[in-house]
Amino acid sequence: MSEGPLLGPTEALPSLGLTDPRRANALLLAIIEATSGGPGVEPLAAAVARLITEATSTDVCFVHVLDDTERSLSLAGATPPFDRQVGRIRLPLGSGVTGWVASHHEPAVIVEHKEEDPRYLPIPALRGTEFISMASVPMATGPAGLVGVLNVHTVTRRQFTDRDIQLLLVIGRLVAGALHSARMHRRLAARERAHERFTEQVIAAQEIERRRLAADIHDGISQRLVTLSYHLDAAGHALRATPDVAADQLGRARELVDLTLDEARAAIGGLRPPVLDDLGLAGGLASLARSVPEVKVTTELADDRLPEHVEIALYRIAQECLQNVIKHAHASTALLRFELVGSAARLEVTDDGDGFDATTAAESGYGMRSMAERVELVGGSLRISSRPGSGTTVTASVPVSVR
Repeated sequence: MSEGPLLGPTEALPSLGLTDPRRANALLLAIIEATSGGPGVEPLAAAVARLITEATSTDVCFVHVLDDTERSLSLAGATPPFDRQVGRIRLPLGSGVTGWVASHHEPAVIVEHKEEDPRYLPIPALRGTEFISMASVPMATGPAGLVGVLNVHTVTRRQFTDRDIQLLLVIGRLVAGALHSARMHRRLAARERAHERFTEQVIAAQEIERRRLAADIHDGISQRLVTLSYHLDAAGHALRATPDVAADQLGRARELVDLTLDEARAAIGGLRPPVLDDLGLAGGLASLARSVPEVKVTTELADDRLPEHVEIALYRIAQECLQNVIKHAHASTALLRFELVGSAARLEVTDDGDGFDATTAAESGYGMRSMAERVELVGGSLRISSRPGSGTTVTASVPVSVR
């Protein structure tokens, strides 16, 4: 049956049961309270379906929401036992009564004989043959347009009045705004998760490549240099009785080997800090502080593990900070602190050096831009506090979940 008049004579037929304005107002207030309960699409749709069936004496309610492609509708909420079908039922726009309502932005009512209506599409999982009458209204709001479709069904013949449909339309408009906000929140959260995964993948790929290069240097260049060093030592022993010139050349070669080996080891450490694998971030930072003999570095380090990509980022930032202290600050002491503050990891490096104008940090040669980019890549922020003659404090904060 098509929509027809909305919907003919109603003298002997029951209505939705909301002829009392107080009951209608109570339902609308309950809907408003439900829509302010949180950003989840499915919990909101489920709450609305339950409220509508309880208040209108209908038997089942389905809340179909337009998906992100805006080409089909997905069942987002339903009263039991059909709540088990949430997320499983998808209707293209224009398909079935629900799709027709979505395409035309108009209500549709079928009092009986649904199978005779050309718009009707049976969905076995929703057991439409068990219900006689139905009303379907679009859920739309000004800023967002169509958000979804709201359906109610009854197992007995029900004539839906104009007032019934208007009430359902009001409910649809109320729910549409909240559902639109929930969809936007879900999209934003999905984008943030995708960005986090991408960031982790990028850093992981970088670290895999650094591990490979470090292994190549260690297994290739370093091993050959060690072997060469043994040969030079043996040659030196054999030539002790030879002229001084040969011994001098061998000594220079030995010094060159030692220098190259030191550089290779430094390159390995620069590519991949193995101390993080062995000791974690706290142990790695402590080792880093001990490797700076030019400055007395005091440490205050929480022994918490973080996601690998965050530990690597904070270690590199601490490494850059301490190099800056040595190269630029002319400091005698420094403090390296790592702690968890709420849901954020905070790394802080403070020195008693010369300081500088923090407003020109990007051009100061202190590598601040590199550190800022590194911390931003893991979703954090960098703060620099310094002025000439007063030392420097660099603070990196990163939101994390502790392992």
